[in-house]
Amino acid sequence: MKLLSPTKENLQTAAKAIKSGLLVAFPTETVYGLGADGFNPTAVAKIFEVKRRPEFQSLSLMLPDKSYIKEVAELDNKKAIYLIEKFLPGPLTLVLPKKKSVPDIVTGGKATVGIRIPENRIALNLLHLAGIPVAAPSANLYGKLSPTSAEHVAEQFGESVDFIIDGGETRLGLESTIIEVVNNKFTLLRNGGIPVEEIEKAIDEKIIPAQTKSAKKNPALNKIKTAFIDKVNLDNIEREKTGLLLFTEKNIYGNFAVVKSLSGKGNLEEAAVNLFAALRSFEKEDIDLLLFEKIPQKGLGRAIMDRLRKITG
Repeated sequence: MKLLSPTKENLQTAAKAIKSGLLVAFPTETVYGLGADGFNPTAVAKIFEVKRRPEFQSLSLMLPDKSYIKEVAELDNKKAIYLIEKFLPGPLTLVLPKKKSVPDIVTGGKATVGIRIPENRIALNLLHLAGIPVAAPSANLYGKLSPTSAEHVAEQFGESVDFIIDGGETRLGLESTIIEVVNNKFTLLRNGGIPVEEIEKAIDEKIIPAQTKSAKKNPALNKIKTAFIDKVNLDNIEREKTGLLLFTEKNIYGNFAVVKSLSGKGNLEEAAVNLFAALRSFEKEDIDLLLFEKIPQKGLGRAIMDRLRKITG
């Protein structure tokens, strides 16, 4: 880990690092973010690994300016456009329908993506030099407080992060407000740096807090039933109508209609990157049952297993 002052040369170094797949922590007006190339699934997987997140929660993308929004999100709501004009750059994250250019690992497999333009000179300079959308959740370990200084980041991550830009204490120390805009409906996902009352006044519309939903444990995978392979009796299934998702290419379970693996040699980063595309590919197959091999419960394996558990129920 290298702690860098925010000089032009150092920001250029950090921007090149992001574009080459490395992780860079940097200040915003809210808290420090942990940045990776938002179009590089492998780099994004490192965020989950380093933060030790036990699940693939969606990540927001930080953008250099408003012109980049069209690259990652669909924006056709006039009130949402007004919020962007009024509050961005600033501590507001808008969750919008995503474009195909955004990797599934960024959105946790969801059809929406959060976008934000920070109101911090150092962050904006870094983003402009990188010239790409940057996935940048708060730079803290899972379950720990969000960092408001470079020292906080260094204490938590040590050598796990390639560069930390030291921009001093953050101005707000509070995460951004998150508003979802889908089907012309505005939903508050998180209170933050901009009071929701200000946003409601700006668009002359009541924003409804997100309902606390009971975990939906068995979402339809194109109506394919799912289970972990060690939970079923293989003598009682119709293998010609069954798919199998392996961790590695080693198959000790016999023949099935379709067999796919997440990583040839058991690399957890590679498995995380391939997870959502692999699941989606099974939807196109003529199968009634999909079996999952369990993933080692370490590092990114915990996040992969969390996602598979949510599918299997």
